[in-house]
Amino acid sequence: MLLENISKSYTSKDGRTVKVFENYNLQTAPGTITCITGASGSGKTTLLNIIAGLVKPESGSVVREGSEAGRVSYLFQEPRLLAWKTALENCVLVCSDREKASTYLSHAGLGDKLSSYPSELSGGERQRVSLARALCFEAPVVLMDEPFQNLDEAMRENLASDFFRILREKKCSVIWVSHDLETARRYSDRIITL
Repeated sequence: MLLENISKSYTSKDGRTVKVFENYNLQTAPGTITCITGASGSGKTTLLNIIAGLVKPESGSVVREGSEAGRVSYLFQEPRLLAWKTALENCVLVCSDREKASTYLSHAGLGDKLSSYPSELSGGERQRVSLARALCFEAPVVLMDEPFQNLDEAMRENLASDFFRILREKKCSVIWVSHDLETARRYSDRIITL
């Protein structure tokens, strides 16, 4: 993936122009895991949104060629589950394979919660449904914004290990945002600080 000369600014509440990026360049190799870290407000989520095509930069381009062309799986900071769908149904929304969805939910420690609705799940469980759903959606590029933030330490370690192993097996190009440098060092091929 290649980000070329990305420039993006916002207008603050008091009317000032705040530059987030100016002629920013980044290149990642296909099939690698890149972690982006940095202080709050440094543009990490904005960068993911630009890569996903949700935010347009004022200038510059995002180029995905070859094995990275096509769909993008995006795991947001908040779970974004449909309240009227069960955990399994939320995963089946992005793939029609109920068995695959069940398997990924089981990997996330939710094998006994397949028919639970989001209101019946804890915050960490809802986040794990989102992780399983991201795996269900077959895409060559996976973007993740603080994917393990609502999980306790033991669950975070177990889930991250399993999750990144699956992403490597699938040969996905992964760009993820995290403040957890220990986890970033353990699972990323490259760490970029904004």
